[in-house]
Amino acid sequence: MRISKKKIILFSLLGLCLVFAAFRNSDKYFLIAKNLDIFAAFYRELNTYYVEDLPPEKLMHKGIEAMLEETDPYTDFVPEEELDELRFMATGKYGGVGTSIYTEGEWTTITDVYEGSPMARAGVKAGDIIVSLDGKSAKNMEQEEVSRFLKGNAGTVLNIVLRHPITQKETPYKIVREDINVKPVSFAGVVRNEIGYIKMTQFTESSGILVQDAFLKLKKENPGLKGVILDLRGNPGGLLEEAVTLSNIFIDKNKLIVSTKGKVKSWDREYKTAQPAIDLAIPLVVLTSRSSASAAEIVAGAVQDLDRGLVVGQRSYGKGLVQTTRPLPYNAKLKVTTARYYTPSGRCIQAIDYSSRNEEGEADYVPDSLRRSFVTAAGRPVKDGGGIEPDAKVDNMVLSQVAITLLRKQYIFDYATQYYYSHQQAKPASSFSLTEAEFDDFVKFLDGRDYSYKTRSEEALESFRTTAEREKYYGGLAKEFEALQQKMKHDKKQDLLRNKTEIKHLLEEEIMNRYYPQQGRIEKGLSWDKDVDQAVALLGNPARYQELLRKK
Repeated sequence: MRISKKKIILFSLLGLCLVFAAFRNSDKYFLIAKNLDIFAAFYRELNTYYVEDLPPEKLMHKGIEAMLEETDPYTDFVPEEELDELRFMATGKYGGVGTSIYTEGEWTTITDVYEGSPMARAGVKAGDIIVSLDGKSAKNMEQEEVSRFLKGNAGTVLNIVLRHPITQKETPYKIVREDINVKPVSFAGVVRNEIGYIKMTQFTESSGILVQDAFLKLKKENPGLKGVILDLRGNPGGLLEEAVTLSNIFIDKNKLIVSTKGKVKSWDREYKTAQPAIDLAIPLVVLTSRSSASAAEIVAGAVQDLDRGLVVGQRSYGKGLVQTTRPLPYNAKLKVTTARYYTPSGRCIQAIDYSSRNEEGEADYVPDSLRRSFVTAAGRPVKDGGGIEPDAKVDNMVLSQVAITLLRKQYIFDYATQYYYSHQQAKPASSFSLTEAEFDDFVKFLDGRDYSYKTRSEEALESFRTTAEREKYYGGLAKEFEALQQKMKHDKKQDLLRNKTEIKHLLEEEIMNRYYPQQGRIEKGLSWDKDVDQAVALLGNPARYQELLRKK
């Protein structure tokens, strides 16, 4: 058999490529081994001869943190003592008493009590103040330390003393910690015009099935259901498999939902729906916000790419990376980004490029000029590199400075506590509304309380002054600046009245959360939610809904 000269040259080049590739790999592993030896020797010499004793664990953790700075924020070292947090992200469960807290000044206050939790069964209420924990005074205790006391293995006992916010009476409680399961479906109901609504907060174990159960219950109780809103705003994501399970409720069997590609090619996978859909026909809207990320974006991306429904709200966060946990010695874990994920159209929606950094080592967003175009199943254009862009955009609601200050200072929370103890009965959350007299009572409640703040205009003016001083222009502008500053001085009470509607809404939500924990705040908030209004309008207008699904 004769081999042509071209083939001989081709085989020779192929052989050289293989040798070169092997050399490159061996060279890389040699460099790794070499630098590990240097690192170990460096630490040994430093630890032996440095004039002071060096804490080995602290020193090594700093070294690990320095290495992690070269990766993305999702790659992390998890020591054994922090595994509970990792477990909570996957399961939605943690050992504790079932409450949220907030520390302001000297004391920590109970802000939420989870339904069915040990704290709820003991009769603890939002607004109660923590006096002591296991015999230790909670006065001036950091919030993180209070949280450590509240958490613990199921079956262990917490001795806690609480002060009533109105009567100031102190009561001791003996609370047995349990496995607290934070519900991934925080609310499900009908908003208006026979439109269903499901709020999902995280993608933990079995969350997809729980959304399915909520949807089936909605359909059973409301035979005339005309559409459904799946609210993924603020949902940080979680388990990729649960995103596929949830998508399968509305997307039929054997449809590609997401694929992953990384350095280890044997780990590349395609994730398809495994079961027939529960409902292929019902009109669907997925709500997203700037903080909808990861698995939430997988669902939104699949619904959009397969033209199964519309995405409404704001552009999502843009997390297109997949993490895997790897075991380390002494029960520690490495949570490491191993792949990028791709929606059915083939786009990766990762917004920040961590592989390319500036001279300061900072990663930046993928510029619009480098974002590539893809098409949905029906031919609608979509782009990669910047999260999921909604089919119908709604401007993000921005709270006024006075409202932000009232929330931050806990004055809205404190007034809701006072209201709850002076009004033992309440209307259903959806129909509750503060009267004019009650809002006036809130204004009086604020008398003597400090809620000073700077408006955004004042902050901009101060920034202008700083720049003018630096550039030596301020001297000639001082009089005009001071005159403008006087004109802009805001009257706090006038700001309250100017933003009355917004503040009333926040008060109503917090008050309803006292009577109907967790669900009351959500249900009341739905009555003035612009994203929900847009979704209801689209689902109630089949022609417009279909037009957006076909739009090219």
